[in-house]
Amino acid sequence: MRARRECLFDRLEPLLARVEHPGRYLDHEWGSVSEQDGPFHLCMVYADVYEVGQPNLGVAILYNQVNAQEGMSCERCYLPWKDMAALMREEGVPLLSLESASPLASFDAVGFTLAHELIATNVLEALDLAGIALTSAERDEDDPIILAGGPSAWNCEPIADVFDAVLLGDGEESIVDACACIRDARAEGLSRADVLRRLARVPGTYVPSLYEVRVDETSTRWGYAAPLPGEDVPAVVLKRCVNDFAATPAVAQRIVPYVGIVQDRLSLEVLRGCARGCRFCQAGMTYRPVRERPAEQVVTGGVEGLLASGHNEISLTSLSTTDHSQCARILNEMNAALEGKGIRVSIPSQRLDAFGVEMAAAVAGGKRGGLTFAPEAGSQRLRDVINKNVTEEDLERAARNAFEGGWRRMKLYFMIGLPTETDEDVVGIARMAERVLEIGREVVGRGVRSGVSVSISVAVLVPKAYTPFQWCGQLAPDEVRRRQRLLLSEIRDRAIRVSYHDADVSLVEGALSRMGRAGFPLVRRAWELGCTFDAWTSEFDVSRWERAAADCGLDLADVACEDFPLTARLPWDHTSPGVDAGFLQREWRRAVEGVTTPDCTRATCAGCGVCPTLGVRNVIQGVRS
Repeated sequence: MRARRECLFDRLEPLLARVEHPGRYLDHEWGSVSEQDGPFHLCMVYADVYEVGQPNLGVAILYNQVNAQEGMSCERCYLPWKDMAALMREEGVPLLSLESASPLASFDAVGFTLAHELIATNVLEALDLAGIALTSAERDEDDPIILAGGPSAWNCEPIADVFDAVLLGDGEESIVDACACIRDARAEGLSRADVLRRLARVPGTYVPSLYEVRVDETSTRWGYAAPLPGEDVPAVVLKRCVNDFAATPAVAQRIVPYVGIVQDRLSLEVLRGCARGCRFCQAGMTYRPVRERPAEQVVTGGVEGLLASGHNEISLTSLSTTDHSQCARILNEMNAALEGKGIRVSIPSQRLDAFGVEMAAAVAGGKRGGLTFAPEAGSQRLRDVINKNVTEEDLERAARNAFEGGWRRMKLYFMIGLPTETDEDVVGIARMAERVLEIGREVVGRGVRSGVSVSISVAVLVPKAYTPFQWCGQLAPDEVRRRQRLLLSEIRDRAIRVSYHDADVSLVEGALSRMGRAGFPLVRRAWELGCTFDAWTSEFDVSRWERAAADCGLDLADVACEDFPLTARLPWDHTSPGVDAGFLQREWRRAVEGVTTPDCTRATCAGCGVCPTLGVRNVIQGVRS
């Protein structure tokens, strides 16, 4: 194995007094793992600042998994903010791991979490700061193997050239298998090319360099298409799936940060997967099947995790927590176990049709903050198009239950730019918000002191890979802005507050979501022009992306807004979460017709193909209420 380099914290330490928030760069937090002896060393990188990356549950899970293996260690790294990055370049200090302050270039493997599309330029920034070549083809024999995974790995093609291998699906098992493969291959003295070939044999592992892009009549208009496999690699790489979710630790977050972070609470994943089938939702397709954690494991793990961490809030996380068949039991038992301790139990959002008075009281305990619901669309017709399977009556019932239960503030999530959307649907968002506000005033009273308010947050649909909407283009930016103005003009009550996503940010996200491997020059050029931390509103500059696109002969709107024919070879067709292409096409046709498809955990099998393809099944712990 490659020799470890010395700790370089003594070179980093003098810089701390010269930057904002120096606590970002301090190691040895409570619960972190000290550097372990062993022949294999991995560094997990979340390419954003510590405050954003530290609470990431995926990184925590992989960190614990690797450190639990004999002879393996895992450390963490977060991207320094711009002030520290500038000083590090000025002083010749490379990007270092947090635990041992070792250069990233000295690790055997470096893994990136692709949390969203706009993190792409941050990945290049991290590699450049580390002194590691930006692309797999440019790296030397002794360079670390660069891995990637995470939610945006499902179309990693615009930055596929960066990675030596991409791990698809659940990472608990695949990260250990990949590390063991690299360790053993290096111990045998294999060349870098042979290491990658061996990695391609690990189930769920996509090695981009072993696939060739060929443009033909089946490609999209901009020439993006799924790469074709070389010799001895699978034509389609299937994701890994952990079916026995109960066998995984209930609490992954064990590290207590020194500084305030964006989600400063204990997160506990109560279930994985969702079969509701919302047609815009990539996670709902790529995380199938549904696997619930047993109620007793959730309650016991949550209480123990709170004792170990000292947090005063626990968040029960998943794609749809109130869909857990034992959710009411979990909440009631956890509130009972935590009674009198000043600890809040929270759920990220509530489904309209799974929410009643009992559930509302169980979520809040003795506190009544704000509640969040996601109707997504302003009309029943459009909710049927997206397969939301909730009605206006569901919303009104949930709102009334909540206001009667003591809540005064409600937040509603919507989207614009959904297929077949009309101005009437956009106006319907305002009318729905007004109806919820009116219900609150009926229950609580109409005086200013009642405190009843409604806020609505409106995102722009970005069509994603492996959803029934993957063939439809994004709404053009000018039209997005027109519909946003229309919505604002229809809001007539000051008790209703509106926020909406920036059309230009959604445009860049949309372009990156739909591009193939030929999109890498755009990402690289944008990074060269200074695009980093683009997920931060204060740092995003669309003019840089427009200049980068012009330098590459591209038009961002044309790329993002292109409709794909159902016969096109899409840039991501060589990887699969197990969802059958025929199912997605059928769901697209049903969307156009406004026909809904039921949840297979509550009705019959919908034929998505995941269970037979992956050899898995839905795991439901109890009888649904």
